Amino acid sequence: MSLKNNVFIISTFGLVLGLGSCTDLEEKFQGDLTANQIGTTTSANTAALLTGVYNSVREPFQNNSQLNALCEMTTDAMMGPTRGPDWDDNGTWRQLHQHRWDGNHIRIINTFNNMSGGVFAATDMLRFNPTPQQAAEARFIRAFCMFWLLDLYDQVPYREPGESVIQAAKVRKGLDALNYIISEVTTIQAALPDGPAGLANKDAARVFLMKLYLNKGAYANRATPTFAAEDMNKVISLADEIINSNKYQFTANYYDNFAPNNTTIGKENIWTQENVGGVSPNANLRNRWVTFLHPNQNPNGNNGWAMLPTFYDKYEATDKRLGTAYKSPGGLANPGNRINTGFLIGQQYNLTTDAPLKDRPGNNLIFSKDVKIIETGSNLELPGIRPIKYPIDYANDGSRLVDNDYVYFRLSDVLLMKAEAILRGGTATNTGTYGNSALSLVNAIRTHTSRGASALTSVNLDILLDERGRELYIENWRRQDLIRFGKFLQPFYEKNYTSDPKYLLFPIPIQQMAVNENYVQNAGY
Repeated sequence: MSLKNNVFIISTFGLVLGLGSCTDLEEKFQGDLTANQIGTTTSANTAALLTGVYNSVREPFQNNSQLNALCEMTTDAMMGPTRGPDWDDNGTWRQLHQHRWDGNHIRIINTFNNMSGGVFAATDMLRFNPTPQQAAEARFIRAFCMFWLLDLYDQVPYREPGESVIQAAKVRKGLDALNYIISEVTTIQAALPDGPAGLANKDAARVFLMKLYLNKGAYANRATPTFAAEDMNKVISLADEIINSNKYQFTANYYDNFAPNNTTIGKENIWTQENVGGVSPNANLRNRWVTFLHPNQNPNGNNGWAMLPTFYDKYEATDKRLGTAYKSPGGLANPGNRINTGFLIGQQYNLTTDAPLKDRPGNNLIFSKDVKIIETGSNLELPGIRPIKYPIDYANDGSRLVDNDYVYFRLSDVLLMKAEAILRGGTATNTGTYGNSALSLVNAIRTHTSRGASALTSVNLDILLDERGRELYIENWRRQDLIRFGKFLQPFYEKNYTSDPKYLLFPIPIQQMAVNENYVQNAGY
């Protein structure tokens, strides 16, 4: 069997075997995954295996129906409306937005399995004598998947390298899992490369540790988080290390960070998953525009999810993050200079001829702000603002293997986390050109020409939460932010009630409960 096939096995079988299972078919696959198949360990082999580790996490992060759906559709930012017979999917999307899911929810299951697969793929790679840097990168990916399992489910499956996959995975929970992840990232940081952004790197470790310390109080008690000054000062210190590196700067256009050529022009990006157009394994980053666009737009879309009007209204009218006529390499002519990136609202146009578009029944294709979670009637294709965060890669859209690198960490998030840590009791510092207060940090982002928003006169936690939403929309942070700020359970658009506290966590999938006695189902499920 070729090395290429072994990489595929390690990265793919991890998706289904990371937790332990009891079917004959899966046991056969487990038995096939042996060191003998890899052959003599060489630097080329371990490099290919590390590529397999990176590839193993493309699907849960880049496909917007997994982590993105769980972290954004469950919040005040986005929902997946049912449009007549379209987008019903047995209530899958409505259940997420209205906090009515259970342990059989397919998106909860897929996210759990694929994140656990990333843990498995990285752990398995470590038994093939990687170099210190290769081991550090694999352990970083593993820790990041563990972080999301902790964040979503509060339980993290794990094995030691070489440990039999026939035995059920052990499980860390809560602060035990958090402390392990912090220890891992701290230990491996020095062995990570300095860059580029497409690799797990030293600055990515710093941002990761900021996330861990900032959320520590929430992981200890999601219902009523508390924040220790010691942890907040660690957040501030890590932010200052990144700022003092002078490696990152605001881009000329906010959306450059997400563009098809963001490998070179995304100057704010600290850690990304590099995609090479027409080459990289398909992880459905293309869904970041296809899900939202109408079938009569180019490229033709699925007319699906929408941003909530109450979220849209958080922006000033002049805020450039609302949208732009973005010029992508190989993009359409757009003679009318129509907004094609950001929030699509109002009449939509053919971006080649500038002719107004119509929907399939013949109505003018006018995306309206207001949208119901169940749409009916002759204009059901029209309601809802459509967010296009990643400028469309027209050059590679047909192959579905797009060039836009997926963005994990950015400079603006570092500044916003530092501002939050100051507001939560950390000691302010004056680092770089961003000032020494939460207000100056926030305004450094807002007033940059790439954003074009007005300077705030004051900032508190509520205002900061809004700014995190405006800056980081649909980047997977909204659910986590709302929990940390104590607002996740509150009523919001098309969910007019306070949710049961059990929804602060997702359930362990029923199938995993059946095969691994080390899991304890989260309360209320």
